Amino acid sequence: MHPGAPPPAAAEVSDTGCVMEIVILAVVIAVVALGAISGLVVSSRKKKQLPPAPPSSPSVTAPPAEPHVGEEAEAPSEEKRRTVEEVELPPAEEPAVAEPVVEPAAPEAPAAPEIEVPEPTEGRLVRLRARLSRSQNSLGKGLLTLLSREHLDEDTWEEIEDTLLTADVGVAPTQELVERLRERVKVLGTRTPEELRGLLREELLALIGTDTDRSVHTEPGVGPDGEEKPGVVMVVGVNGTGKTTTTGKLARVLVADGKSVVLGAADTFRAAAADQLQTWGERVGARTVRGPEGGDPASIAFDAVKEGIAESADVVLIDTAGRLHTKTGLMDELGKVKRVVEKHGSVDEVLLVLDATTGQNGLVQARVFAEVVNITGVVLTKLDGTAKGGIIVAVQRELGVPVKLVGLGEGADDLAPFEPEAFVDALIGD
Repeated sequence: MHPGAPPPAAAEVSDTGCVMEIVILAVVIAVVALGAISGLVVSSRKKKQLPPAPPSSPSVTAPPAEPHVGEEAEAPSEEKRRTVEEVELPPAEEPAVAEPVVEPAAPEAPAAPEIEVPEPTEGRLVRLRARLSRSQNSLGKGLLTLLSREHLDEDTWEEIEDTLLTADVGVAPTQELVERLRERVKVLGTRTPEELRGLLREELLALIGTDTDRSVHTEPGVGPDGEEKPGVVMVVGVNGTGKTTTTGKLARVLVADGKSVVLGAADTFRAAAADQLQTWGERVGARTVRGPEGGDPASIAFDAVKEGIAESADVVLIDTAGRLHTKTGLMDELGKVKRVVEKHGSVDEVLLVLDATTGQNGLVQARVFAEVVNITGVVLTKLDGTAKGGIIVAVQRELGVPVKLVGLGEGADDLAPFEPEAFVDALIGD
């Protein structure tokens, strides 16, 4: 051992003491550090604030604030607490009185159309004479002017013939009339205006015919089963001749003569035809029998006659669909309608509606219709709008049936029974 060195036991004790000091120091440092961390955490919790509330909006209600606790608790309110007995209940609200429920007023039913009283048919053509004469002056006045010439040479007679042909009198009737006028003028010699007017009037009346039955036959008859049936009238014609309108006006003519009428809307191919016919019927108190659009025309016509029998009506008018005379299928269907209606009894009248402005083309139409349904009379429409009144003569010659009614305007009572004397007087003037 070196001199002055500590003994071994003392060295070990010294080393142990150093270790202990180091451990104690580490523990102290850890405690201090832990305390500092805890202090920071507590401090941060105290300083943590709620996020600022968003700006208040009139349409947004802020949620109720959370209650504060601990150091943040608010001081208690000094308001005196009330007992249960001191708290007053809010006044009871009076029960609301239910307002009476006002039922909406039911829509008023449309007023029934006022029943009209048609003009009397007797003398109706005379009342319409001025209207007729305005459109026919070129025929009557033209003939009188030519016949009044001092010398009636061949050129004058050719002009007379041309005037008659232009008025659609027809070739054969024109030749007959010219020949008769030639003979009578030669015998007459001197010719005053009055004599010429009388001469022309006589010859035109002879050409048109005054002894023909022009009445529309609507007398009730007896059906196959022995029961009484109304008179049945079918109205036929091509498209555009005014057939449905003529049927409505004919109803007015019959009502004016004191007859009760049932209308059959057998024109199912034109959407507005049934509505149009029903409107005409309502104006004079006539019932309209109709079916679905595109339905069977023969079935509707049959039902119309059946309804007429049930109502003891005087007349049943059947409006058929307009059709081209060149369409064989449509013409055959028209024949079917007539055959079906005849199961109730005979058809008393088949009236063909012709447009007077169609001239000679109307004769072709008339010929085809007559072959299919046996025409018994003709209705000439738009006679006031044409100077071709001679078509009356041509149609009668072609069909061998009389013109029974003429249309002289757009008015409801402008359909008139044809009167040859009134027609010729309007033709040649006073």
